[in-house]
Amino acid sequence: MLKLVSIGLLSLILLIPASWVMSLMDERQSRATEVIAEISSKWSDPQTLAGPLLRVPYTRVVKNKRWEDGKPIEEVFESTEFAYFLPDELMISGDLSPHVRHRGIFDAIVYDSRLSVRAKFPELDFARWNIEDGRVHWAKAELLTGISDLRGISENPVIRLSSVNLPSEPINDIGVNVNNLQDGSNESGIVTKLPWTQRPDSALSVTLDLQLKGSERLYVVPAGKTTDVTLAGSWSSPSFEGALLPVQAPDITAERFSAKWKVLSFNRPFAQQWINEEQNLVGSSFGVRLDLPADQYQKSIRTAKYGILIIILAFTALFLVEITSRVRIHPFQYILVGVALIIYYSLLLSISEHLGYNAAYAISSVATVILVALYASTFLPGKSMVGLFTGLMVAFYGFIFVIVQAQDYSLLIGSMGLFAIIAVIMYFSRRIAWYK
Repeated sequence: MLKLVSIGLLSLILLIPASWVMSLMDERQSRATEVIAEISSKWSDPQTLAGPLLRVPYTRVVKNKRWEDGKPIEEVFESTEFAYFLPDELMISGDLSPHVRHRGIFDAIVYDSRLSVRAKFPELDFARWNIEDGRVHWAKAELLTGISDLRGISENPVIRLSSVNLPSEPINDIGVNVNNLQDGSNESGIVTKLPWTQRPDSALSVTLDLQLKGSERLYVVPAGKTTDVTLAGSWSSPSFEGALLPVQAPDITAERFSAKWKVLSFNRPFAQQWINEEQNLVGSSFGVRLDLPADQYQKSIRTAKYGILIIILAFTALFLVEITSRVRIHPFQYILVGVALIIYYSLLLSISEHLGYNAAYAISSVATVILVALYASTFLPGKSMVGLFTGLMVAFYGFIFVIVQAQDYSLLIGSMGLFAIIAVIMYFSRRIAWYK
């Protein structure tokens, strides 16, 4: 009983260096995140594309009647406000060319993209707001396209109205929030002045060809009443995120991916037309994230979370060998075995940064098992016991590797595995006379 209590205390004490290793992993992961952010900031941040949409100014007239010296006086106030119109049909196709940028041992994903946008607007109707055509400033109508980071524009955008190319300018306040951040900052984009002198006599059709750089992800806001989006690229491990998923299973091969979305105005939380207010388009965007094939930090952290389980299983195996073989193992020997099992995770982290998680797991596991087995041979009786203990350690690390790899089934596999381990311990300890 005293030995059991001492083993329990040793396991608790070893939680302290285990927490240090976890902190080290978090620190390295934070460092990797900082490096990725630095690379992205020099290339271009993740991009969100919104629009195009029409902004047409008009004069608002407010009449106010007041009394002065018993006589009614009517005052008229005029102000310029804006009406916004989204397209009825919006078709976006994009092709991404990702690149991996290296900074020391860290990697970051950036991309070049070619985007083709087709937008068809309805006939503009101001009568629904009781605004006469005479108060609409058609000559000042503008076409707005929201782009979250203008540094990503690598060539001058080509905007066509029918067959006429229109010039565009950058603007930092388009009146529409398209940024993916919660603080709503960076309402940036490009503005195109339309060559109107009076109300257009037909629906407006616009095309936009854009070469856009970005990092990690590309999102699209479903600005159309019907929005069709197709994104493809030469990357084998994409992740489709945002408010909406592709309409069908994406086509993903070892070299490319392709995905399609179709979104209706019923599927988004903002209106098709509005006046005199700033509309927030954030929250409905969707798109693709370019993931690295493996994130060694996440897998290393998940592996380290099972550290106390490995220690308990190893100590349990040693204790059962000690009881059944009538050999005495000193607590200091338990401590050395436990420390070796803790250092294993530091070894795993450092090697994975250079060789990847799978290779690091194999190297670290083999090295740790050999070290512990050679040390155990100095106090375990006979080669059979050493071989049994070594086999158990190999089984333990193999069990943890399967759990980490099978992320979707990790809870099921872990629960079944632990149940089987308890059953085996019960079986082999059934004949032990614990009171003797």
